[in-house]
Amino acid sequence: MSRAEPPARWRSVLPHLDERLPADRTPRTAGGGSVQVNLPMALVRQSVQLKEYWEIPAEVADAYRAFRPTPLWRAQGFERAVGARVPVYVKYEGGNISGSHKLNTALAQAYYYARAGVRELVSGTGAGQWGTALAAACAMFGMKCTVFMVGGSLRRKPYRGTLMRTLGATVHASPSPLTEVARRAQGDVNSLSLAIGEAVEYAARTEGAAFCIGSGETYSILHQSVIGLEAADQLAGLEASVDAVVGCVGAGSNFGGIALPFFSAAAAAGEKPPLLVAAESSTTPKLTRGTYAYDRTDATGTGPMEAMYTIGSSYPIPDSHSAGLRFHGAAKVLSAMRHRDQIAATAVGQVEALDAGRRFTRGEMVLPAPESGHALAAAARLAGTGAEGNNGLLRAEKGVVVCVSGHGYLDLGAYQQFLDGELSEEAPDPQALRRAVGGLEPVEQLAGAGAVHVR
Repeated sequence: MSRAEPPARWRSVLPHLDERLPADRTPRTAGGGSVQVNLPMALVRQSVQLKEYWEIPAEVADAYRAFRPTPLWRAQGFERAVGARVPVYVKYEGGNISGSHKLNTALAQAYYYARAGVRELVSGTGAGQWGTALAAACAMFGMKCTVFMVGGSLRRKPYRGTLMRTLGATVHASPSPLTEVARRAQGDVNSLSLAIGEAVEYAARTEGAAFCIGSGETYSILHQSVIGLEAADQLAGLEASVDAVVGCVGAGSNFGGIALPFFSAAAAAGEKPPLLVAAESSTTPKLTRGTYAYDRTDATGTGPMEAMYTIGSSYPIPDSHSAGLRFHGAAKVLSAMRHRDQIAATAVGQVEALDAGRRFTRGEMVLPAPESGHALAAAARLAGTGAEGNNGLLRAEKGVVVCVSGHGYLDLGAYQQFLDGELSEEAPDPQALRRAVGGLEPVEQLAGAGAVHVR
């Protein structure tokens, strides 16, 4: 069931958090000044103000109507395939030009940057959904677009690059010969952190350009709240009750989008929220095995140091087909909530994720992205015997709603390797994890001097 119109407003979780978020720490330049961030004030306000509802601009709302509301249904075929004890409902975000939820914030960001006078947006992308979404949004708002895509992912999925170029974007495989950060890169050079670092450097030296990011920032999670707002409305229309909400986590916009509106609604009503479960890649286990510390968000080291659950920006993340999940840290809002046990996390390997994707494809006739396979695997665990999480066994007793954040039609190479039995798991090296976070400053508590007040 869906309603005729998408939400008219985004909903922020910030007014419902009891603690203060630790303030970012801005690096200093060689000359002693602070690094300047070229961010429209509208996005700054959306990141810090204790305003619960934000009106969606008319131009963005018009663009949303082309693909929203997105469908929600009970996945009975998937339930049978995994032996679910309770109903599993699916919120599907793969039906737009980008093939993923990323378009929700790409359209909003392009709108605000265009109004601020920016002529070109530059970003890094892992699996390519964000790069595709940004290319589409730039085309819609008459802007140039440059994307640095993780090279290994681009080689596996060249048609992602083709689609971005068709939409008018310039695409570079990362590491590229264009930036100093790529020339200095050592160790793992096939990372999203490096691609983002290249984009930051390129945008800083290009007139009329600005770097933008699609996942971990508080404003991007706000824009994604349309997912959870619609899902709650659609579940009510079906007279369905769930006690668990699941999404996969790279930096956090997909999970935040589906889960945080449920948290906000419960907090506003003085009720206990559902179990909110972040499904991460076992190759990048920041929420289940990481450290809550200040870490950098990109490979240049010029971006702000944020309080996050991290495995270290220098950690050589093992290669996998879930490139969209291969980011070393989780969003600061989600990290703060994880620190207070307001969200839970479970790690899933790529073989289990692709197996869940295969079962979902056969049961529901929809092919999910490998990233979404992690969420489906976690949902299957919750609806079955339970999932091992960061704080014990996680189980649903009423029902599960899971966000399938994108389609897998450009990921068929991953499914081919899975079906041919060619995929394996590479567990993180515990010693390497310890080394990667060894020099980071732990976040001792959420409240503290200079923290941002969120209540």
